[in-house]
Amino acid sequence: MFKQIGQLASLMGNLPKIREEMERLQERLGRLTAEGDAGAGMVKVVVNGRLEMQSCRISADAHGSGDREMLEELIHAATNQAVAKMRQQISEETTRTASGLGLPPGLNLPGLG
Repeated sequence: MFKQIGQLASLMGNLPKIREEMERLQERLGRLTAEGDAGAGMVKVVVNGRLEMQSCRISADAHGSGDREMLEELIHAATNQAVAKMRQQISEETTRTASGLGLPPGLNLPGLG
């Protein structure tokens, strides 16, 4: 229990540094991208580290198929794949940032996933 209190006191003293690193982390996350694809590349979606879709490319074959339901499913699958990849990258970045700050593993601070 006293060890945890000591860790908390140490964190409080490092708040300015933690805040600064969190801002840098948010900037880095905004530059990350991940791509998902579905239908053997018929649909490709790119998302950034803020989980915003950056692009959605649909092949001529998918567009010309006339199968709206299939196209919707491909977009859905490609988007989910890109988001899953990005969540993994975010987890890795936040773990590196937390480790660099000397934060204990599993500490759930806002912005650290």
